[in-house]
Amino acid sequence: MNWSDLTWVHVLVLGGIGLALGVVLGAGLRHVWGLYREHAAENEARRIREQAEQDARQLRADMKLQAKEEILKERERMGQELAADRNELKQIERRLLKREDALDQKLEGLTRKESNLEEAQRKLTAREHELQERYAAVNETLQKQEEKLLEISGYNRETAEAEILRRVEEDLEHEIGQRVQRAEERCREEAEARARDILGMAVQRLAVDYTTQSVVSTVELPNDEMKGRIIGREGRNIRAFEKTTGVDVIVDDTPGVVVLSGFDPIRRETARLALDKLVADGRIHPARIEEVVSKTQEDMEKELMEAGRAVAAEVDVRNLKPKELFLLGRLKYRTSYGQNVLDHAREVAFLSGMIAMQLKLDEDLARRAGLLHDIGKAVDHEEEGTHPEIGANLARLCEESPEVVNAIAAHHEGNEAPRSLYATIVQIADAISASRPGVRRESLEKYIKRLEKLENIASAHVGIEKAYAIQAGREVRVIAKPDKLSDKEAHRICREIAQEIEQELSYPGEVKITLIRENRFVEYAR
Repeated sequence: MNWSDLTWVHVLVLGGIGLALGVVLGAGLRHVWGLYREHAAENEARRIREQAEQDARQLRADMKLQAKEEILKERERMGQELAADRNELKQIERRLLKREDALDQKLEGLTRKESNLEEAQRKLTAREHELQERYAAVNETLQKQEEKLLEISGYNRETAEAEILRRVEEDLEHEIGQRVQRAEERCREEAEARARDILGMAVQRLAVDYTTQSVVSTVELPNDEMKGRIIGREGRNIRAFEKTTGVDVIVDDTPGVVVLSGFDPIRRETARLALDKLVADGRIHPARIEEVVSKTQEDMEKELMEAGRAVAAEVDVRNLKPKELFLLGRLKYRTSYGQNVLDHAREVAFLSGMIAMQLKLDEDLARRAGLLHDIGKAVDHEEEGTHPEIGANLARLCEESPEVVNAIAAHHEGNEAPRSLYATIVQIADAISASRPGVRRESLEKYIKRLEKLENIASAHVGIEKAYAIQAGREVRVIAKPDKLSDKEAHRICREIAQEIEQELSYPGEVKITLIRENRFVEYAR
């Protein structure tokens, strides 16, 4: 066949035949390939099924083995628990047996006690019947005796009962009076002992020196020629000095000394310091005198402030106002019966704090009230009123607490009444400081009059034989007439004497009244 003779029709036919053959061949190949894959899949499925069956058989064998082991373990555990339960039951059984034995023993004891109680009850019943019979017999006997006594005495029952009650009331009244007197004495002794301990401890812990001051000061001069320079031409220097300082300058024949006299201790001290500076400087004329006195007054104010700060720091009183510190410093140059008032205030502050400590109160508040109690004396010559009233007003202006104000106003009797224990503590400390030996001076005339007044107050009572003031007026010994006064009346009169002394006399500290009532019997053997 010649390929060149082929037309396009032939080509198309040949192409169609080839395509049909390809289709048939492809379908055959796919069928063969499908059969092959189906056979391979069946083989794989069979292998997997066989492997799964083998694994299932192995798993069942393992599970059976594990189940057997678990069953064995559970049996072992249950066996142990059963053994423990058996032991516990045995122990409980043994304890129950012991308790049963104990209960049996107690039951036997109770049975014995019950029989004993029944026997005791029978005895008590018999004893009760016997006592009732005796009680009836005694009542019958007492009734017969009472009737016989009433017949003998001539009293009826009501009269006898009234008489008995009267005598019992008298006995009770006498006994109550004795008990009250003993209770008062015991309370007084205990209170005195306690107060003595507190005050003694406070006084024991305080030791101060006492000095007295007068109304004059002396200035030593290097020579007598200086007196003429102090006087100046026609006395102009001395007049300028007296006018500027407010004190009197006494120039007499005493060698090397000039005396300064003035009732105000601060002005007198200022004048003394100024004169010392003028004498040391040597330039004495009116202008120089005014300059030195002015500078000395400024220094004195600083000194007063420093004195107030020093005493406040010494007694540990804080937060005082500048005015209070200045007034405390002024007390350094103020005296009362020869006692320096600033030293007295410091001592009262210490004593008040110690007493408050013993009573478990506020020590700081007590010391503050004690330090400021006489602050009114710093200005009492400038304002009207007593120094407690002036001091209380100053404390209010300085915003002090009500306890401090009341303690200042009430530290002397006759003024404001104490409204707290701190006021009473300051009163006690003030009395201790003022009444200690050697602290204050009293004129002989006043001292003798006070002793005479004490004796006259005691002797004025009925039934008093004699009265003596002893211990420098700290004790009054009273001798009573035993035939005029009973013990109860003597006790009453002793209290009345104490009350009259409190009302009529003013004194520091306390006065002890001892009333003696005794019978003395004297016989002579010849």
